[in-house]
Amino acid sequence: MLALVIITGLLAFASSKPCDTAAGSNSELLLTLSGNLLRSLESPEGLPNPSVHLALRLSHHHNQAKETDHLSKLKNELHNDIQSSLSNDQAVTGIMALYSLALKSSCYDLNTISFTANDNSETLLTHLKRQMEQEKEHIAFSHRPLTNYYQYSLGVLALCVNGIRVNNHVSHKLIKAAENEQFKHGETNSIDTYAMAAMALQCVKDSGSYAHNAEKLDLTLNRIKQKLLDSRRSDGHIGNEFSTGLAVQALLAMGSEVGDCSASMEAMRTAARSNTYHNPMAISQTLPALQRKTYLSVKTLDCLSEDDTLVLEPVDPAVVLPSETKVNVIMEVMTASGAAAAYSVDVPKGSSLLEALELLERKNVGFTFQKESSLWGPFLSVVNGEQARQSDRRYWHLSSDGTALIEGVGDFKINATQKITIKNT
Repeated sequence: MLALVIITGLLAFASSKPCDTAAGSNSELLLTLSGNLLRSLESPEGLPNPSVHLALRLSHHHNQAKETDHLSKLKNELHNDIQSSLSNDQAVTGIMALYSLALKSSCYDLNTISFTANDNSETLLTHLKRQMEQEKEHIAFSHRPLTNYYQYSLGVLALCVNGIRVNNHVSHKLIKAAENEQFKHGETNSIDTYAMAAMALQCVKDSGSYAHNAEKLDLTLNRIKQKLLDSRRSDGHIGNEFSTGLAVQALLAMGSEVGDCSASMEAMRTAARSNTYHNPMAISQTLPALQRKTYLSVKTLDCLSEDDTLVLEPVDPAVVLPSETKVNVIMEVMTASGAAAAYSVDVPKGSSLLEALELLERKNVGFTFQKESSLWGPFLSVVNGEQARQSDRRYWHLSSDGTALIEGVGDFKINATQKITIKNT
């Protein structure tokens, strides 16, 4: 009888562990992902990525020198870029929130970081709080944020993690948006947004600052959790391969049990072993989840007695020879008015979609395009003179033979003859 009680107690203890996994048996995989993320810092392209820094700081394995160097780049290059956007009255909610989380993850004093707007110099967190008030007011009269609900959620999360009380009205707007299922990308549910909203609202709940309607907050968190679980595919991924990391972080933050996310953990490990997460941004959202960390974990980092064993071995630059095999790609462009134009181009097998677009443009057949940078890499902003910028709440929807692409133009590889549709939506 005593043995039965002990066994029952052990089973109850095991089932209460949130999203518990056999992390020890996957240490080599985690070390590889940490190394790949660290090596991405060596790329000279684009601005330093605060999401990458955040993931490195949440990792079990560190390279203190490289992380310190990257922090310095964030405080200079990214800081100056945000300041430029502020000076041009551009909304910077998402990137400013990520910047604050990256600084917090390095235990940096955010009170020493300031920006200037309208000739007034104020701290980063003061500016972020003001951005959130502007977002809230925009929702009040336009029924949508100034940016989008993903950035709005990230702003709530960053303020909360940094110990800033989030205005009840700001939290309430996010609760209402979740309640009314407004987290969409086109006509599809945005799992990334649901996940980020869950972490933001869980942080608000944990802080005890939402006095408006605690019962409604709990109900919303339960609804979001169910939405994430209902979006889990048969292979364990939630939404798709690139949204699973944030979704699992959200489930972890909400204290989910092993049954809720063990299959998703295994799906991420399988994808990682297959090099699905070669994009640094994808790794930065997946690695914390695989180590059972979330963006809320930043609150408890003390930056003391940290590991410093992550070392990158020198590698010879890889020489990639163009494939002699050519594949044909039909590029179909559909404008907002419904007009369509089709182009044909032969590209070396294994080319990225971006390389295919560049080859097509060089053919001088009337096809032109422009791209903008993002934390995920380049994305299309103008095609044949027609804009579909994120700031306009439009985007170019990309599909291959009718299947929507989940990778960007720089990551998607063309290995067979296919039809790529580029639609302004």
